Amino acid sequence: MEYTQLGRTGLKVSRLVLGTMNFGEVTSEADGHALMDAAHAAGINFFDTANIYGADDHKGLTEEILGNWFAKGGGRRERTVLATKVYGNVTNDGKAWHEQSWPNHDRLSALNIRREAEASLRRLRTDHIDVYQFHHVDRLTPWEEIWQAVDVLVQQGKILYAGSSNFAGWHIARANEAAARRGSLGLVSEQCLYNLAERRAEMEVIPAAEGYGLGVIPWSPLHGGLLGGALRKQREGGGARSTSGRSADSLNSREQREQIQAYEDLCDKHGLQPGEVGLAWLLTRPGVTGPIVGPRTQEQLDSALRAVELDLTEEFLGALDEIFPGPGPSPEAFAW
Repeated sequence: MEYTQLGRTGLKVSRLVLGTMNFGEVTSEADGHALMDAAHAAGINFFDTANIYGADDHKGLTEEILGNWFAKGGGRRERTVLATKVYGNVTNDGKAWHEQSWPNHDRLSALNIRREAEASLRRLRTDHIDVYQFHHVDRLTPWEEIWQAVDVLVQQGKILYAGSSNFAGWHIARANEAAARRGSLGLVSEQCLYNLAERRAEMEVIPAAEGYGLGVIPWSPLHGGLLGGALRKQREGGGARSTSGRSADSLNSREQREQIQAYEDLCDKHGLQPGEVGLAWLLTRPGVTGPIVGPRTQEQLDSALRAVELDLTEEFLGALDEIFPGPGPSPEAFAW
């Protein structure tokens, strides 16, 4: 496994991030524990979760599964850089979480940040969170209030760093300028949708992250399975996941279907697996710390690990750019 610094921090993290969103809903607790053990065995030390992950009637279940795994001991917590998130409503009383509309039980008020940090710590069965991420931008709460709450948690030793997720470039700038005025460290990472088929983050989000020293953590690196050999799996009658949601929308478009076919043909020509190429491409991108992978099987984890060792030539990278052209830099992408 290769390691890199998380943004401008001294924290070393693996170039693959283990995503746990499926734990509890798709992946059983036992299978989740086995995957986390396998990730550690392979050198992956950066695990990502969120307070709302779990099931519709049990938000927080995923954090509980991680907490039970940490409680097994054996250095599991000590070897893990743990990232979780705050923003969504996690109220549980037997009803679907989105039916609970109590005020102050979501977003980034100082009250909710404090309450959810404490709740995550209990579920995770740990005394601190390494990277506490804002799952979405809060357009109602001033940054001065957000950073005040974060600074208190840092001073208490309950969190070490703050990160963002799904922020626009100007949100990153505004957040870190507000932090600088307080003498705070500010955001150190941004978790965004970024992959070969969805490159809009290159226009402003990634330049902002680079400018302010944030490590970029792409989520959905294979675009919901679209870049994992979706057409091949469809022809073979498997891969239900590759023909639903975002993938289905793309494959229903003739232009995008042709684009994916060209991508799979290019991979076949060079004897490469599409999913491994999609991950390896992200590892070549400026500012990227590591993509989030959410394996459901040991085979999928092994495939992700092979991507770290894959060396893509400049010629091959150029061919990928021809198939999936990026938007270009801002403002040149939309102006002269």
